[in-house]
Amino acid sequence: MNHLRVIKVILVACVALFAGLVAFNNIVDYGSNYAFVQHVLTMDSIFDNNPLVYRSIQVPFLHHAFYWLIIFTEAMVGILCALGVWQMWHSRLADNRTFNHAKKWANVGLLLGVLLWFTGFMTIGAEWFLMWQSKIWNGQSSAFRFIVVLFLVLIFINQEEKS
Repeated sequence: MNHLRVIKVILVACVALFAGLVAFNNIVDYGSNYAFVQHVLTMDSIFDNNPLVYRSIQVPFLHHAFYWLIIFTEAMVGILCALGVWQMWHSRLADNRTFNHAKKWANVGLLLGVLLWFTGFMTIGAEWFLMWQSKIWNGQSSAFRFIVVLFLVLIFINQEEKS
């Protein structure tokens, strides 16, 4: 058995578990991270007299919509990575071409996670809504950790394997 393939499966399973737990926690403890989304979107804790505050969104319905989009995306990352785990595990003894093809859903799930945490949090949240200016509602460091882990797993699982 190829041990690197098993390691790849385990790492994708870790991402699936992580994303699934994040989505689950956000549903069960809705209010905690809803407050985070609300404060980021309203831009109520950025530097005083910032000329970019016109970007703020003050409509509670849209706060909930953004939050549910985040939760849905987190859940999809978990589901897609779990599907990737299933396919990779069942192909772990197959030839390289078959195993590489089995990585498809894991790659899609990992990419979706990068899109969520890099584009959603680091680009839109931190730069468009100036989350970086908030001392309380700043999720950049957490998002960065998630992005790095996702990229590392994505790179590692796609490393060419020696037969």
